[in-house]
Amino acid sequence: MALKKFKPTTPGQRNKMISAFDDITAAKPVKSLVKGKSKSGGRNNRGKMTLRYIGGGHKRRYRIIDFKRDKDGIPATVKSIEYDPNRSARIALLSYADGAKRYIIAPVGLQVGQTLMSGEKATPDIGNALFLRNVPLGSIVHNIELQPGQGGKMARSAGTYAQLTSREGKYATLKLPSGEIRMVLVTCKATIGSTSNPDHMHEMSGKAGRSRWLGRRPRTRPVVMNPVDHPMGGGEGRASGGHPRSRKGLPAKGYKTRNRKKASNRLILERRKIK
Repeated sequence: MALKKFKPTTPGQRNKMISAFDDITAAKPVKSLVKGKSKSGGRNNRGKMTLRYIGGGHKRRYRIIDFKRDKDGIPATVKSIEYDPNRSARIALLSYADGAKRYIIAPVGLQVGQTLMSGEKATPDIGNALFLRNVPLGSIVHNIELQPGQGGKMARSAGTYAQLTSREGKYATLKLPSGEIRMVLVTCKATIGSTSNPDHMHEMSGKAGRSRWLGRRPRTRPVVMNPVDHPMGGGEGRASGGHPRSRKGLPAKGYKTRNRKKASNRLILERRKIK
């Protein structure tokens, strides 16, 4: 999982750094695990733009990922490591002993031919899915459930992981990638290891066109808008725009928007670090 750097033969190549894709072992996905994915262009069912700066981009097919890992006690062999255009991490194709095939998020160090398992009988090895009550303390995990049987919700993007720090009663304590420390039920599942493609954070597109291939349109800065378009617009010359805020006037850059009455607040022992 290395990065490929290019010679500055053109302005777009000068600062370009992309994945070398040396970990990919299959070019085409399994047809039975793929479905169509339509684009909205940021429009709702009436055709009105509700999200700006979205549109275009290369056509994609959605890979159906098994976030639940609910085929407990059945060994599975890793058949391939594949690229997924819908996420930053790599995915792995598993072939189960009963003939079923499923995609999972590939962890760092997963090899083709390796045997994986999930459930009570699984050992705490890379790629195995265990209940948090069976995971050794201090272990690195990803694809963590918030509710039992819900499927993994946390630590799913490239290079992310959480660390199991302690267990007490029916709760396990996890330190999340953001620095937040929260409790999760020990009956929730997590996968051993950190998510693949950790060099994703160092990639550089090199040119604006690569953003357009991803379906991202040019973003207009609020301070260059007119007052009718944004609270930070207007002013003579290069006005700073006053206090940072959203288009609806909600303060940004440090203003807390989380609901104080949210039920899961009691499970958060320490809030995430503010950078």
